[in-house]
Amino acid sequence: MAAPLPNTQQAMRQRNLSLVLHTLAAEGPLSRAAVAARIGVTRAGVSALVEELLRLDLITELGPGRPGTVGRPGSALALNENGPCGIGAEVGVDHLSVCAVDLRGKVVARIAVDAANRGRAPEPLLAELGRLVTAVAAEAESTGLRPAGLTVAVPGLVARGTDTVVRAPNLGWKGVEIPALLDPALTARLPVTVDNEANLGALAELWLAPTPVASDFIHVSAEIGIGAALVVDGALLRGAHGFAGELGHVPVRPEGPDCGCGGRGCLEQYAGEEAVLRASGLAPEEEAGRHPGPGARIALLAERAAAGDARVRTALEEAGTALGIALAGAVNMLDPGAVVLGGALAGLAPWMLPALEAELGGRVADPARTVRTEVSAIGADGPLLGAAHSVVHTVLDAPASYASPLE
Repeated sequence: MAAPLPNTQQAMRQRNLSLVLHTLAAEGPLSRAAVAARIGVTRAGVSALVEELLRLDLITELGPGRPGTVGRPGSALALNENGPCGIGAEVGVDHLSVCAVDLRGKVVARIAVDAANRGRAPEPLLAELGRLVTAVAAEAESTGLRPAGLTVAVPGLVARGTDTVVRAPNLGWKGVEIPALLDPALTARLPVTVDNEANLGALAELWLAPTPVASDFIHVSAEIGIGAALVVDGALLRGAHGFAGELGHVPVRPEGPDCGCGGRGCLEQYAGEEAVLRASGLAPEEEAGRHPGPGARIALLAERAAAGDARVRTALEEAGTALGIALAGAVNMLDPGAVVLGGALAGLAPWMLPALEAELGGRVADPARTVRTEVSAIGADGPLLGAAHSVVHTVLDAPASYASPLE
């Protein structure tokens, strides 16, 4: 017996509901007529879509639109200020952070704390993270917003289609199922998803960059380790197991030092934060004590490089060379429109980019081609903002499926 045909009319309605909501998120308040003109649907069709979004409490009517337009002014439509919001959380090696973002993309609440998470057991770490999430959710609710879900960014491998961190070498985690270790009272109220921090940083670049990024790009980010994400035709390329983009563990010198992943000579051993600190004559453990918190050691390196410290500049140049070697294979394989340096790397770009670009220029398959490199304007906030916005996009992309978990 043949499988039933998909309900194409229902699918089209879902797409149109999403188009209306995305349009109001980007440009509202707008009249029904203005929305109809922007998405290419009749005014009668838009009215039916609007009624459904009003019933879902996702939008509101503000009254007559602005005067001065031809014809009778229609009611202006806007996103509901008491509508859903997304909660994003980031587990870093040296910090925990949580934020809430409304449907327009405004950050309405945020908390960040320094935390020495390397080697820390998952249970107490996630208990602390849960308390931060609860505090941010309460602050968002105090403004009338309704948290719609939680996405957690982690510096490790997350198995595709699961919320399990298979391995996070810089945390010392293996096989950690994050939702199962969070407070059941929290997970009963908020759907939880987990993703790699580099993936979420790339999504933030795709959604939030002031200047649109190419639809195909490689996003490279760093904290203690180095990660990358691949965006192809405007969507993440995750790979068969969800592990695509592990650039930090691409060997650049196979005879090099042992890496925490079990390999040798990986990029992280030459361009990771600790490797650059050592090459600069600084002890990573001592500097972590003197300069705790996210980005503090990177800021130290940038400050010394800007002041002309020759040893730091040499270390950053060598890191850029190693990064260029690792990226060359990916560029030749994928032919991206751009390479974007995000996360902590954005702050070190002035001293790393020349060597990186020189290495890429000598290794790409077409010698006449110039690989476009960009520095992220979002920087270290990418994974956290990408996490919160991933919840927002779940609502914007499928508004008919949205139901507040707090109701």
